[in-house]
Amino acid sequence: MTLISEAPQKSPPLRQPHHKDKPDQPVQRQKPDWIRVRAPSSPTYFETRALMREHKLNTVCEEAACPNIGECWSQKHATMMILGSVCTRACSFCNVATGRPDTVDPFEPFNVAAAVSKLGLRHVVITSVDRDDLPDGGAQHFADVITAIRKQSPDTTIEVLTPDFLRKDGAIDIVVAARPDVYNHNLETVPRLYPEVRPGARYFHSLRLLDQVKQKDPSIFTKSGLMVGLGETKTELYQVMDDLRMAGVDFLTIGQYLQPTPKHHAVMRFVDPDEFASYQTMAYGKGFLMASCSPLTRSSYHADEDFLKLRAAKQGA
Repeated sequence: MTLISEAPQKSPPLRQPHHKDKPDQPVQRQKPDWIRVRAPSSPTYFETRALMREHKLNTVCEEAACPNIGECWSQKHATMMILGSVCTRACSFCNVATGRPDTVDPFEPFNVAAAVSKLGLRHVVITSVDRDDLPDGGAQHFADVITAIRKQSPDTTIEVLTPDFLRKDGAIDIVVAARPDVYNHNLETVPRLYPEVRPGARYFHSLRLLDQVKQKDPSIFTKSGLMVGLGETKTELYQVMDDLRMAGVDFLTIGQYLQPTPKHHAVMRFVDPDEFASYQTMAYGKGFLMASCSPLTRSSYHADEDFLKLRAAKQGA
């Protein structure tokens, strides 16, 4: 019997001074043609949204205001966001609420597994907010979700997109022991921009996390994503690609940064599709098994199709 819990009472999101006290950065309303997307309208989109509400689940699609939500939900693809909807970090690019975290819902693994089963997913992406308040950063909760999905949908492949588990000894081991098919952790940007874009994170710690996952279980595909348009240079991007390959990362995604509100980091430029194509060519040249680089690429965009391609690429390598 599937257990559906009552949603735990949420504390009101309290914005950190990093956002509240930051001067407004005007949002560029006029976007290039290649960035524009249609508003969601398909019946399947609304069915997927209703299912998320039924099981009291959060999705990064909604919380991060992903531009691909209409397309993905119309195909019954959704990235589940566990461990609540309030983050303990205050990254300047992210639209997820920052403040006092939600109470961890012990029934969430069952609810996620039930939703995955009802959607009939062949591949699912599980991510979370940062939970610096928890002793293990939420690692055991990730493992519990993976286990619950395996029980209800044994043929579904599982991709996790985890926080960095900074100062959480043993957390990576817990998630790796649950054996997700893909372990994703996004570097997000180049190291020079970390103090303003990811002030609570450390570039080389995130890089080391990806390296440790591959060392602990080489059978797990590793993946990382970058945003462009934050003020990085091509040379810096190429260096990050080299760093990721040194860490054995299999799959790279690169997409355009879009500014959520005036309190977030400004878009420094819109990168055109030809430049994204050149990044993809360079990524394959540097040895990634898979690369997805386009203006609307996000970590979990077309993740199910990309996983099949990734597995085929490894078998053919």
